[in-house]
Amino acid sequence: MSRVFETVKIGALELPNRLVMSPMTRSRAAEGGVPTALNAQYYAQRASAGLIITEGTQPSAVSQGYLSTPGLHTAEQVDGWRLVTDAVHREGGRIFAQIMHAGRIGHPDITGHNPKAPSRVRAAGSTYTAEGPKDHGVPDELTIEEIGRTVEDFVAAARNAVAAGFDGVELHGANGYLLQQFLSDNANLRTDSYGGSPDNRIRFVVEVVTAVAGAIGAERTGLRLSPGNTYNDLVESDPAAVYLPLVRALEPLGLAYLHLNAAATEPALVDAIRAAFSGPLLVNSYATGPLADLDAAEAWLERGVDAVVYGRAFLANPDLVERLRTGAELNAPDESSFYGGTHVGYTDYPKAA
Repeated sequence: MSRVFETVKIGALELPNRLVMSPMTRSRAAEGGVPTALNAQYYAQRASAGLIITEGTQPSAVSQGYLSTPGLHTAEQVDGWRLVTDAVHREGGRIFAQIMHAGRIGHPDITGHNPKAPSRVRAAGSTYTAEGPKDHGVPDELTIEEIGRTVEDFVAAARNAVAAGFDGVELHGANGYLLQQFLSDNANLRTDSYGGSPDNRIRFVVEVVTAVAGAIGAERTGLRLSPGNTYNDLVESDPAAVYLPLVRALEPLGLAYLHLNAAATEPALVDAIRAAFSGPLLVNSYATGPLADLDAAEAWLERGVDAVVYGRAFLANPDLVERLRTGAELNAPDESSFYGGTHVGYTDYPKAA
C-alpha cells in the first residue's frame, strides 16, 4: 500500500492518511460572513481527507479581502462555524480553520474600512466588489499600536475557532496577504523595528504565531508560507535570507505543522526549510503536475515531507482519498463555479460509483 494512506501525527491529531485538503476561497458565506448549512455539507462531504484546512477566514472586519468570505470575530460567525465542525466530526473528519488577514488586498466597498498594511504601498490589480472589479487603493500603514491590536485579533479569532469546535488553526502567511506583506521587499518599506533587516521583517509573523500558540496551544497551531511567491504583487528578492531565520525562530515553539506552497518555492529552499524545522511539514505543489498523482505524492514523502496538500482535486472529488486508493477516474473541476454561487459546483460533485 502507498505510504500516502499511512497514518501520521500532526500536532495532537493522528491523521488516517497523508492527504490534506487545501484552504480554498469559495465565497459562499452568508451576510455578515456567517457560515451556513451549505458550507457544513461541503466540508462534511470531504471528511475522509486526513485533515481539512478551511478557506481563509478573517479575524476582524478590516481584514476581509473578498466578498462573501467567512469570519471568526462575531458570535454569529462562531455559531455558523460550529455547524461546520459538528458536521465534519460526525463524519469522522478533522478540521483546522485558516485565519487570513488580507492586509492591503481589499477595498472599502467590501468592508467599509480602508485596508491596513505594513506600508502605504498600493498592490497592483483589483478585487471584486458588489459593483464589479475595483483597483486596490493605497492602504493605511499600521501603527505600532495597531500592530499590537492586530496580533490580538489573531489570538481572539484562534480562541473563537476552538470555541467553534475546530481542531486547530492555520495562520495564513502566504499568497501576498498581511503576514507575507511584512516579509516582502516591496510591501514593507518600514524603517522601525518591523522593517528593514530580515530579523525586523519576520518580527510580526513571529509575534502572531507565538501569541496564537500561547493562547490555544502550539499543537493546535499551523502556519502556511509561500517563499518567493509573487502573487498579489509581492517581491521577495532573497527568500532564503528571510524564511530560514523565520523558521529557525519558530522551531522552538513546537508547532503542529508548517504548510509550504512548494510550487512557488525553490526546491533547495524547501529542503533547507525541511532541515531547519523538526515538526511536520505539509507541501502543496498545485501549480505543477496533474490534479492529483500518487507517484508525485510518494516523491514528496521520500523527500521528508509528512503530508501532501491538494486543492482543486478535493474541490471536485469529495471522495478523493478513495478514488486515489482504487485508481478511479477523477472529476474535473469547474472553474466557472469556484467563487460564489449556489450548491452548483460546490456540493454537487459526484462520488465514484
